[in-house]
Amino acid sequence: MPTRAGFIALIGEPNAGKSTLLNRMVGAKVSIVTHKVQTTRARIRGVAIEGDAQLVFVDTPGLFQPRRRLDRAMVAAAWGGAADADIVVLLVEAHRGITEGVERILEKLAEIARGRPVALAINKIDRVRAETLLGLTRELNDRFEFVRSFMISAEKGHGVDDLRHWLSETVPEGPWLYPEDQIADLPLRMIAAEITREKLTLRLHQELPYQLTVETESWQDRDDGSARIDQIIYVARDGHKGIVLGKRGETIKAVSQAARAELEEFLGRRVHLFTQVKVRPGWLEEAERYSEIGLDFKDGN
Repeated sequence: MPTRAGFIALIGEPNAGKSTLLNRMVGAKVSIVTHKVQTTRARIRGVAIEGDAQLVFVDTPGLFQPRRRLDRAMVAAAWGGAADADIVVLLVEAHRGITEGVERILEKLAEIARGRPVALAINKIDRVRAETLLGLTRELNDRFEFVRSFMISAEKGHGVDDLRHWLSETVPEGPWLYPEDQIADLPLRMIAAEITREKLTLRLHQELPYQLTVETESWQDRDDGSARIDQIIYVARDGHKGIVLGKRGETIKAVSQAARAELEEFLGRRVHLFTQVKVRPGWLEEAERYSEIGLDFKDGN
């Protein structure tokens, strides 16, 4: 039986459920899932095995109208991920239907989809009635020639097995791209930083989560099997530092504890996590910060 392997780009508007679907497909948490939009910055790859096929998922940042350099770099990364993939899956939220954002994505898809199959996955199907779902599916297929349409709930798992099985039959024949036991190709240092950033995003409000970044400065494997991880949280303004630290340091303490607990579960060993908050006013304009989170600084122009 020949093996198959290929890259699958999950695209859609912010909050369409791409990260939730990726984590469901892979069976582990490799991408940040929060209630805030635009939390995925880098193209995170999760690896799933289905029969003789290895499915490498590219979870792209949500596609939206970019305003800042960081936004523009994220949108460029999303379309770059789709253009490089063997298969593209467009996620649309069932209860929101064809928004302006979905309209823009459909227009752009016509440019980048040549020569590769594009599937439609209508997500969050538990939020609408069956007739609404069928009408939306028909309307979307009238706008674009999808090779297959799936109705799923990434959160609850409905329909995900059918999508995964179809993907396993559709990716090209060829050798597997990653070792069998690998679930993501992100360096552990970046996964650790993403976990801490998720906890900050969940804890903080308004625009601040988009004005900060987390970097893993050092990672030391200790003789007793534990790991010491030192991280820096960069914020853009002095006032932001106080918000991240919280009253008597309570916010950063809670964030660090939650991140450490998740890291220990993810790594299966003890973790000593140390976080510092530093003000770096121009970090949103520094090429080095972009490469740290897997984005191309030039794409933000």
